[in-house]
Amino acid sequence: MPRSSFLNSTLSLGLLLLIWQVTAVLVASAVLPTPFEVLSNLNSSVQSGELQHHLGITLYRLTISFCLAMFLGIAIGLILGRQQKTNAFFDSWLIILLNVPALVTIILCYIWFGLIETAAIFAVVINKLPNVIVTIREGARNLDEELIQMAKAYRFGRLKTLAHVIMPQLYPYIMASARTGLALIWKIVLVVEMLGRSDGMGYQIHLFFQLFDITSILAYTVSFIVVIQLIEMAILKPLDKKSQRWK
Repeated sequence: MPRSSFLNSTLSLGLLLLIWQVTAVLVASAVLPTPFEVLSNLNSSVQSGELQHHLGITLYRLTISFCLAMFLGIAIGLILGRQQKTNAFFDSWLIILLNVPALVTIILCYIWFGLIETAAIFAVVINKLPNVIVTIREGARNLDEELIQMAKAYRFGRLKTLAHVIMPQLYPYIMASARTGLALIWKIVLVVEMLGRSDGMGYQIHLFFQLFDITSILAYTVSFIVVIQLIEMAILKPLDKKSQRWK
């Protein structure tokens, strides 16, 4: 990250914390703890090991769901984008899935399959999958047909054409889907845990809500946001930058 960008981000974050601190002091209420109180609570949770336990479980569910949704979404989106008749047939299915509320899908999965881990992960995948399919489908529609015809002329074969002609062109669409998907999928995971699991960040936040423990809610929220931002900066941003090198 350039020095100027880092400085701007630091100043922006500092201003946000200052506004939070001043507002909390002026309100002087248990419903809005100060940043120092949240940090102290966060430190206590880390020291006890409780935060790492629940955070690890949530990240496990997030990783499995994210990978499944991306893999299936890329495969289905590529098929729909390249085959017009198949796309026309299944387009209404996709519209329905896009418009079914996430909460409804989660509840139905728990009712149909029970309060088990498989149902939780399946619910997250079903909620994320349509978004990936739509993005990849658009990318598949915009593939360079001349390159594909050239691959056929040189007898690349399906696997070689996929690896060296199609996937490089889809890479920017895959990264766009991954970055937007990460922001969406962790929120869905928390709702899934809140409704039907006995561990994880969502379960803990629901427990703190019942206890009216606002400080702990904010502490857990901050910790998860930090982890997601680290994943964004350490993994997704470099990959996204790589996808833009051809420009």
